[in-house]
Amino acid sequence: MSTSTPAPVGDPLDAFRLDGRTVIMTGASSGIGRHLCATYAAAGATVVAAARRAERLDELAAEIPGLVPVPTDVTDDDALRRLVESAVETTGRIDVVVNNAGGSDAPTRVEEQDPASFRRVVELNLNACFVLASLTGARMIEQGHGGAIVNIASVHGIVGSSPNNQAGYVATKTGLIGLTKELALQWARHDIRVNALAPGYFRTELTEVMLDDDGGDAWIKRNTPMRRPGELTELDGAALLLASDAGRYLTGQTVAVDGGWTAR
Repeated sequence: MSTSTPAPVGDPLDAFRLDGRTVIMTGASSGIGRHLCATYAAAGATVVAAARRAERLDELAAEIPGLVPVPTDVTDDDALRRLVESAVETTGRIDVVVNNAGGSDAPTRVEEQDPASFRRVVELNLNACFVLASLTGARMIEQGHGGAIVNIASVHGIVGSSPNNQAGYVATKTGLIGLTKELALQWARHDIRVNALAPGYFRTELTEVMLDDDGGDAWIKRNTPMRRPGELTELDGAALLLASDAGRYLTGQTVAVDGGWTAR
């Protein structure tokens, strides 16, 4: 009986590398976005970092070699077009897009909420993600070698958030998960993968008010099965999986990194 020698197995960690690829990151000046800029750059990517606060982007560029700062208001369609053009002019390609910019309307109850605040969150958290995905998806189709879009959703796109009242935030993150599924289906034939990352409670500018409050901190710990908020580094594995070849057969999915919050 003949035997064959198994093909050599390479380093499985190589699939998580992003060498030679361009990542567009919105909301890059703070929190999850700022952290993931460093993560993707460490994996070999050129990161095109977008945010409204130019001075913060300059600070980030000084910390991360090769990072390309592009001041951008994501609620301005023309600004998003300029962001895409800047990425292409600088690197010649777009491989990964991370829709991370967002905001909240907490802690207002619906019956007391100004409709304008709800519309503002919809524009920032959902409409801007659609516009940037549309622009970059078209570019990826033109390039012909696929790509990955990672939408930063939330556990509150899966379950409600009350008594942390934020109807606009919950509605938009739920909508973003739905948009993720639809874009994944439309673009699968072009090898463009679209997935969502749904963080639980991590310390960012959006959550520090709660985490610095004894009652808010206790509520988060009580409702998280792992009994603590997450550390930003604990997002790295999922973020790299969704952006890299390690997840090349993964599309239309929402990965919750939440200490068990949505498993209850």
